[in-house]
Amino acid sequence: MSVFKLAFPKINYSGVGSIEALVERLTEEHGSEKGLLICDPALVELGFADKLLSSSLNLMLFKDVRPNPDTNTVNSAYKMYSESEAQFIIGFGGGSSIDTAKAIKILSANDGPIAAYNGIEKVITLGVPLYAINTTAGTAAEVTSNAVITDTETHVKHVIISDKIIPEISVNDPSVMLGVPRGTTAATGIDALTHAVESFVSVGAHKLTDYISLEAIKTIAQNLPKAVDDGTSIEAREMMAYGQFIAGLSFNSAGLGMVHAMAHPAGAHKDLPHGVCNAILLPVVCEFNRPYCVEKFARVAKALDADTSGMTVEEASLAAIDELHALNRRVGIPEGFAQLGVTEEDIQSWADDALADPCAGGNPHPMTRDQVIALYRKAL
Repeated sequence: MSVFKLAFPKINYSGVGSIEALVERLTEEHGSEKGLLICDPALVELGFADKLLSSSLNLMLFKDVRPNPDTNTVNSAYKMYSESEAQFIIGFGGGSSIDTAKAIKILSANDGPIAAYNGIEKVITLGVPLYAINTTAGTAAEVTSNAVITDTETHVKHVIISDKIIPEISVNDPSVMLGVPRGTTAATGIDALTHAVESFVSVGAHKLTDYISLEAIKTIAQNLPKAVDDGTSIEAREMMAYGQFIAGLSFNSAGLGMVHAMAHPAGAHKDLPHGVCNAILLPVVCEFNRPYCVEKFARVAKALDADTSGMTVEEASLAAIDELHALNRRVGIPEGFAQLGVTEEDIQSWADDALADPCAGGNPHPMTRDQVIALYRKAL
């Protein structure tokens, strides 16, 4: 077996009451030191942030995180961080909040702009401690070495990948996931499934990530419809938190592929939800990749609970694509980008950004520019 790397937080708290466990630990470690809490306005309005703001921790609040966090958001958050004299950071929310917090961790010890860290392992100095509390079962930002920040000038998503931005402690408390809307639950859930599938067929996959990926695929496929249908089901939320967490462990080691590489320009140029972009592209890109890893897609079909008895490996691999389309329909994902206002003219300008994306190198087979455009067109 070739050399592979596993990188993840030193500690993870999972289950109802995990936020309180984090507060207790941080109170012991940081005492009266100031911290910066980074989240979005909805978490404040819904009262979820009160668990932290009313605790024994001495926290300043930055609540202006927006979906698809951009360089303006990062600059504003960094200004507050600089003025607050914070000694640690808490990212509270989905990928947007935690990615913003990761960017501030970088800038706390490295010169800006944040765009300078686009790519793999460009962060030099370890910043202040970062703790991440996940509120959506999708991005796995709380466990990974990735952060995605949209450049407001170029409309390019900077994909920052560095071990130095992995949170010290990650938290998955399903009690704060109960209020997530149906559409967000579906999109973030398919985002997690995309992490699992892409890391399973990635060129960086290895024996351990294969095992984790298949477990994540199975867990997400079984529980996502339940979480979408009944957002109050703590069991479904807890299993989705588990599924997305282990999918994050997998792709943090094995890498991703062209689903994410193609989703990033779509999100950056049209400000579309990342999970929705991934969901639309997942079966389309997998159909392209299938001939190059037939046996693996046959295993994906089984993990998705397809009945492959009596099928050849080739037939089972094709069944995996059918199952991905069916799951999208089951949880209400838009059928294509055209439903979101994307045009033929839009996709022509996305191909170069997709091919330059750091995730592209993980795809099981390289794509040409014409092939990328053809897949975007198929996803319209």
